[in-house]
Amino acid sequence: MNGNSTPEERLAAAGLELPPAPEPVAVYVPAVRSGHYVHTSGQLPMVDGALRLTGKVGAEVTPEEAKDLARQCALNALAAVASVAGDLSAVKRVVKVVGFVASDPRFTGQPGVVNGASELLGTAFGDAGIHARSAVGVSVLPLDAPVEIEITVELHAPMGV
Repeated sequence: MNGNSTPEERLAAAGLELPPAPEPVAVYVPAVRSGHYVHTSGQLPMVDGALRLTGKVGAEVTPEEAKDLARQCALNALAAVASVAGDLSAVKRVVKVVGFVASDPRFTGQPGVVNGASELLGTAFGDAGIHARSAVGVSVLPLDAPVEIEITVELHAPMGV
């Protein structure tokens, strides 16, 4: 990985593009900056304002599809980070990822699904993308989304701080 390339360039090299920051589906903001940290709201696998798939993982949605949806959620979370941080070069490291997987009661592969988000963050940030994480199975998510991801990142300190 080229240490001189930006996270956006590394994503582009992987065939990915940072989307516009997602519009909230209720009363909240996509991300909040507090000091040197940005906390995102839970991001759904939205593309152009619509969910890519709906349903439960292990029933209507395959684990492979869900892993790809988690990657889209992470892209949306990065767009939310960039909307308050200016760009992704401001990110010092990814601190925490929380993944929610709407699961069929028999499905227990939530960690593999959330790997889609973790792998994308590694692509964008290299070692700085390694993070603490939770992967939680739930009965339902907003809009019947199969996956929801939220992230916390630490930003570089501004000059002179």
